[in-house]
Amino acid sequence: MSDQNPVFIPGPTNIPDAIRKACDMATLDHRSSAFADILLPALENVRKILRTESGKVAIFPASGTGGWEVALTNTLNPGDTVLAANFGMFSQKWIDMCRHHGLNVHVIEEIWGNGLPVDAFAAALTDDKAHKIKAVLVTHNETATGVTSDVAAVRRALDAAGHPALMFVDGVSSIGSMEFRMDDWGVDVAVTGSQKGFMLPAGLAIVGVSRKALSAMENATLGRFFFDLRNMLDGYPNAGYPYTPPVGLLNGLKVSTEMLLEEGLEAVFARHHRLAEGVRDAVRAWGLAFCATSPELLSDTVTAIVMPEGVDGNALVSHADRKYGMAFGAGLGQVAGKVFRIGHLGSLTEPMALSGIATAEMAMCDMGLDITLGSGVAAAQASYRAAMEG
Repeated sequence: MSDQNPVFIPGPTNIPDAIRKACDMATLDHRSSAFADILLPALENVRKILRTESGKVAIFPASGTGGWEVALTNTLNPGDTVLAANFGMFSQKWIDMCRHHGLNVHVIEEIWGNGLPVDAFAAALTDDKAHKIKAVLVTHNETATGVTSDVAAVRRALDAAGHPALMFVDGVSSIGSMEFRMDDWGVDVAVTGSQKGFMLPAGLAIVGVSRKALSAMENATLGRFFFDLRNMLDGYPNAGYPYTPPVGLLNGLKVSTEMLLEEGLEAVFARHHRLAEGVRDAVRAWGLAFCATSPELLSDTVTAIVMPEGVDGNALVSHADRKYGMAFGAGLGQVAGKVFRIGHLGSLTEPMALSGIATAEMAMCDMGLDITLGSGVAAAQASYRAAMEG
């Protein structure tokens, strides 16, 4: 892969120079006032991006997977029942983590390419008269399949059933790029990571926690130490950390959140939608199908494209890397080899997106697909021109 080319994987994403330079800093005493000037604004900015007034924000040195573990271990007890759906690689991994921690997982199996089965969740919650389900897991944006699910609909299902379960949301590939409303949607724990919409290197698990989840911590007995929310949150009023913090990454987070808020969240979301629409129009021009099974499910941060029979999507990704020095996303889990993915999130513009579409087009022609060079590029150009003129 050439470091001169933008990446089109759905994370880690391209890092703007201002953020890269913010991470590259001299050693700083993390018990000094200078660290407070980094940590406290970063926490406040993340709170604004999550759109929570009443919730708390915690930032752990980890990936989004660590954030999943924070949600589980700080609020639940061994043997508790959680409700989850398996409809992609990352929803599946969260289920695997629950089982590792001795939780009883009520799994609803769904076709990969479909969204989270809200109706099945509603039925399970309504049937659970004893309220054995203590938490509901929601993967907002399933990165493996390019599918976005309706978080607000899950909250409505919980409320309609009068069910007190906590709602945990994996927003790793959505928060900072797509509409997310922690308070309005009644999200109890929101999980994301630094390496996607926040345009940073991997290394920060960013967690938003509601008052209800904070109350649940008082009686939670699952094992935790490094990921103890109470220890983390207790130090924040004095800009303290329970262990040595990743100061450079936190400084980068301060800068990245400033950039997002300066652009304006609605403008950020609109930009991602424009980028996604151009990619989708290119896919249609190529005559290929989406992994997402219906148009309303299509993600604004990653598009998973189904390969024709006999064409290995992962081989296509490897070919684009070797010949053109450009990175696309491989298929994962049940869709490995069946799809390839174009990530279009984070630090990305329409001209950058066109370079990825053009390169994908060349790679597919090299692999023998019946695609006319320039067809997808022209469709995306028309999409971008119309959107930007409008």
